Amino acid sequence: MKNIKFLILGIFFAIVLSKTQAISWYRFYEMFTFQSFHMFGIIGGAVLVSAIFMQLFKTGKIKDINGHKITPKPKKKGYISTLFGGALFGLGWGISGACAAPIFVILGFKLVPALILLLGALIGTFLYGAISKKLPN
Repeated sequence: MKNIKFLILGIFFAIVLSKTQAISWYRFYEMFTFQSFHMFGIIGGAVLVSAIFMQLFKTGKIKDINGHKITPKPKKKGYISTLFGGALFGLGWGISGACAAPIFVILGFKLVPALILLLGALIGTFLYGAISKKLPN
């Protein structure tokens, strides 16, 4: 019962993804062919909200569940690994027509294709994790 707010937030997020058509392969197609601003607007809005929350974390205005300050770890500048991981992510996104967040929403709509998509995402994540340490920065 203590974490019910996270379940409610997840359900709300799934409804938002569904209603904004962020789970539609056609919207991704429109984005990748530069035919519509729809997905760019959604992604831009997510980047803006994330930047605001990151600043709130850094200033200590938002704390974790135990009241401790959240301090994000600084990331290493790894250009080759970032480009390689981004290329793999983009390739999977383009082939499947879905990015990582909507996979679970799609799972609620279409069981079998979403399971294949989730399995592919998990395998891709595992493979990238296995070889990312071997890639040069």
